[in-house]
Amino acid sequence: MINRYILGVFMALASCAQQATTPAPSGPPSFTIGNPYQAGGEWRYPRQFNSYDVTGLSTVIGDGAPPITADNEAYDPNALAAQSPVLQLPSIVTITNLVNGYSVDVRVNDRGPAIPGRVIAVTPRVAQLLGYPTGGVVEVEVKLNGSETAALDGALGQGPKLTAAPVAGITAQSLGPPGGATPGAVQNLTPAQNDDPAGQAVTLSGAVTITQPAPGPLFVQIPGFGREFDAYQVMQRLNGMDGQIVPVYGGDRTLYAVNIGPYHSVEDADAALQQVLAQGIPDPEIIVR
Repeated sequence: MINRYILGVFMALASCAQQATTPAPSGPPSFTIGNPYQAGGEWRYPRQFNSYDVTGLSTVIGDGAPPITADNEAYDPNALAAQSPVLQLPSIVTITNLVNGYSVDVRVNDRGPAIPGRVIAVTPRVAQLLGYPTGGVVEVEVKLNGSETAALDGALGQGPKLTAAPVAGITAQSLGPPGGATPGAVQNLTPAQNDDPAGQAVTLSGAVTITQPAPGPLFVQIPGFGREFDAYQVMQRLNGMDGQIVPVYGGDRTLYAVNIGPYHSVEDADAALQQVLAQGIPDPEIIVR
């Protein structure tokens, strides 16, 4: 009797463990934009981009990530995937760690992060490939690959359906210290197997490209004013914060932004961003210059 009882307990525990590790059910990914939303005191405005090339701060997706992504895939911490607050889902981007020059192509398939002043969040696997620091926050450039994103969107509309975010099958290899590799080189990180299911429109290899590191000071930017006078009025509300008006190029016309800074730590830039939000000024961003 005792042995049967113990066996029953083990079977119940095994069943619970199996349920805990079983991926959440999901359907085929769907092309997703979504409505404007507020996160961490900032408004985010998702839309379809033809071009997108921004700098800012990146973080790592935490353990509490929802089991299903915003475009209806099962979340996988080992996938070559990321969250964006604004990009169309799914889309293909190149993320470059500006501190060490490491770049990798990933698929954006979720909304986030919900932290003000962050332009993208990556899976733990992507963070490992790009050499993110222990704290998980690093200066990055995020650049949209328009042709591959268009192919992905086309496949979702009328071609083969995707089944999951590509998973990195990378052979173990040390990336070396930041800045210690030759600019323009490609790390020999050959996928152990084909990462993409049959019929997927875009194949991501997980290969890490090394370019010249380009870290810089951080600025809090308030973008998008059509007149320089409007930017000046906003700067007058900043209670003595060190800011300047700079031209930015928005498609077919010149806009004006207020840049506050420079800041040489994430903590200082975050504090300045919160100070801007406290003044009721919407949509500040943290950029790298």
